[in-house]
Amino acid sequence: MKHIVFDLGHVLIDWQPELAFRAHFPDPDKARDWMAQIDFHVWNRAQDGGRPLHEGLQAMRDGFGALADPLADYTPHFDRTIASPMPGTWQIAEHLKAAGHRMFAITNWSADNWPAAQRLYPRLDTMFEDIVVSGIERLLKPEPAIYHCLLRRNGLKAVDCLFIDDSPANVAGAEAVGMDAILFTDAAALHDSLTERGIR
Repeated sequence: MKHIVFDLGHVLIDWQPELAFRAHFPDPDKARDWMAQIDFHVWNRAQDGGRPLHEGLQAMRDGFGALADPLADYTPHFDRTIASPMPGTWQIAEHLKAAGHRMFAITNWSADNWPAAQRLYPRLDTMFEDIVVSGIERLLKPEPAIYHCLLRRNGLKAVDCLFIDDSPANVAGAEAVGMDAILFTDAAALHDSLTERGIR
């Protein structure tokens, strides 16, 4: 029986980072434009890799001056960005768990923002035996080390695992260490991909 390894963001939990900046940008499109100006996603990846929040904020102030000021709202209002579950995927995960599959997760997520996920989604603690959080481990998908971290500390073989992620790069990273992997697009497509593999 396959062990199932889920990504979280955009697979189980919707993530809309622009919503953290509503006090500065009531129009989400203007927030996204500002995020592009300051290379938000590059900054956020460094945070997901384990950089402390105060260091990340200082780096952006050094690089962008006052333009970076709204970033100070990101962690205090992070709960707004993850308020909605992805449609249908939790139900699939619950079905897989009930069928007897061992359930795990690997997520690129900052250590500073992880408590908000645990608070809003207490099911995380009961759904999964183990969750590898990049910001805590200071490892990032799709680097091989983060997949090996999950395998090593849970006594798993890669060939026995099925990984589900919305990022092609992360799917390729899982395949590179020997896992089977599914590129997530939506719950219906995931259901079909599982059925094709005989996983129910």
